[in-house]
Amino acid sequence: MPQITVDYSSTLDTAFDRQAFALALHPLVVSIVDARLEACKTRFRRVEDFAVGAETAGRAVLHIEIGLLHGRTDANKIRLADAVLALIAAHVKPVDGVTVHSSVEIPTLDGSYRTR
Repeated sequence: MPQITVDYSSTLDTAFDRQAFALALHPLVVSIVDARLEACKTRFRRVEDFAVGAETAGRAVLHIEIGLLHGRTDANKIRLADAVLALIAAHVKPVDGVTVHSSVEIPTLDGSYRTR
């Protein structure tokens, strides 16, 4: 824990330094929700097919899900989500003619979650 998944449009391949983002994200998560740095695990999933509203051209999506164990307050989750959105802005370079639609979700992991 935290389990972090980043879904991003293929449009962002050259505009999004994923490793730098993850290395900046992990300490941010630790500082806001009291996690251990070595427990942060991030995986990236490239999305080929997507739509935003009635469009696909000129759009990109970037969605980050950070699964946390029980005990984090809604206020801390909101603070983390806002900080992650700001981090996205700092790590995604503009792409000519493309609007990036970014979102963050912070669900609570199920009680069955286990790690080794």
